[in-house]
Amino acid sequence: MKRFFKSFVYAWAGVKDGFRHGRNMRSHGLSAGIVLIASWLTGLSQVEWMIIFIVIAGMMALELMNTAVEYAVDLVTAEFHPLAKKAKDVAAGSVLVFAVASAVIGGMIFFPKWFG
Repeated sequence: MKRFFKSFVYAWAGVKDGFRHGRNMRSHGLSAGIVLIASWLTGLSQVEWMIIFIVIAGMMALELMNTAVEYAVDLVTAEFHPLAKKAKDVAAGSVLVFAVASAVIGGMIFFPKWFG
């Protein structure tokens, strides 16, 4: 049981590291805060709130995975290598894809409430 709870300590350390050392993670956190305030002011339904939370959590999780890939690649090689670049680019690309999808979802939720 002690090892189980210790895994949460390690996981939380990873989240803190992501915010402390990750410029992109901080910008995603700021964006999430703005979206949460806008959600509260707009008066979303329960389902819309769930969607917003899933999208925010997904974005944060994906950014943490991107950071993990960058750390792992940097651990393996300090020199430029085309495969290291590809690994980092593909991981960053996954964040971009989810960010675009998140923006579309946000638009689908907010635009009708603001302009409809």
